[in-house]
Amino acid sequence: MQIDHLGIDTLLQQAVSEGRVAGVIATACNREHTIYEGAFGERILGTGVAMTPDTVCWIASMTKAITSIAAVQCVERKLIDLDAPASLVVPNIAHAQVLTGFDDHGQPQFRAPRRAVTLRHLLSHSAGFSYEIWNQDIARVQAALDIPSITSCARKALTLPLLFDPGERWEYGINIDWAGLMVEAVSGLTLGRFLEANLFDPLGMGSTAFKITPAMRERLAGTHLRGEDGKLAPFAFELTQEPEFEMGGGGLYSTAQDYLRFVRMILNGGQLGGERVLRPETVELLGLNHMGDCRVTRLIAAHPLTNDAEFFPGVNKTWSLAFQVNLEAAPTGRPAGGLMWAGLANSYYWIDPTTGVGGVYITQMFPFADKESVPLFEAFESAIYKSLR
Repeated sequence: MQIDHLGIDTLLQQAVSEGRVAGVIATACNREHTIYEGAFGERILGTGVAMTPDTVCWIASMTKAITSIAAVQCVERKLIDLDAPASLVVPNIAHAQVLTGFDDHGQPQFRAPRRAVTLRHLLSHSAGFSYEIWNQDIARVQAALDIPSITSCARKALTLPLLFDPGERWEYGINIDWAGLMVEAVSGLTLGRFLEANLFDPLGMGSTAFKITPAMRERLAGTHLRGEDGKLAPFAFELTQEPEFEMGGGGLYSTAQDYLRFVRMILNGGQLGGERVLRPETVELLGLNHMGDCRVTRLIAAHPLTNDAEFFPGVNKTWSLAFQVNLEAAPTGRPAGGLMWAGLANSYYWIDPTTGVGGVYITQMFPFADKESVPLFEAFESAIYKSLR
């Protein structure tokens, strides 16, 4: 394997030099080791502090895969049943009703769901929960009932309704936050402590946590916002460091180096460096469809911090117990059966069990699905696959 390090360096550095991204970290691996690593630009524009491979970033919804794996570990240990009502573990989820509309005064109307939410529904994003940034009805419910955004890490943020009966379609939302609470309930630990003991310590992910430690803060990147003129400027954003609950759907701070170790663990069938965290047969399940005939659909922006978003439009996609799965080959060179997802501040990863490669790409900028950052991620992935040929 001959990776075109110079070509990839040039690709990423040019994007920084042209102002398309403020700073970027990109890294890729095979099952044995890292095959590419590069960092370019600034942690915060105008400070002169360089992005480095160990820069700490908010990985947002890249947290979901990690929390999902924790939930699957609980399934392996027979602490949770994938298809039993989730309310047996987290009783409050039984209060979630299906939204049917709004009355003349703007108050939401509900009905009881036809079936119970299960962990499988939650992990495959087919439970019926959504986010206000991609669904205007959820934003209306929040306004009417004074429900904060999930990024507040307030427990009231979890009191959102369902948009449909569990299992009927795919809808991206607060599902994995509930899954994280299930992990806490059956383990007797906070989610962060469970992850530390069962994933972070065994995998050597020492710079990944919900709470930013002093050592992590020394390497922390800031976020940026692309204005209407297309230019980027610093945009202060940080999750509360004193949350009411640790947000399993998007609360982690980490590094590209740490996350690549997680990627390599999946590529190696659940183990890394002699430490096994998942059974091989469980890892196989992570590449399979777990939502029946449902398919991943385009996310339609309902908030300024995101654009419309879909990876590889026209490619058939489903969801496993942790990842989006492309059922057909992607234009980057990734074959069918690839696993991936992303974080709101334009961080992305992919895992290719067929070829045995994966990668992590991190920028810290809004809106999500940025018109410059997404093509750069795809160009980076394409360059890795081109090197394999």
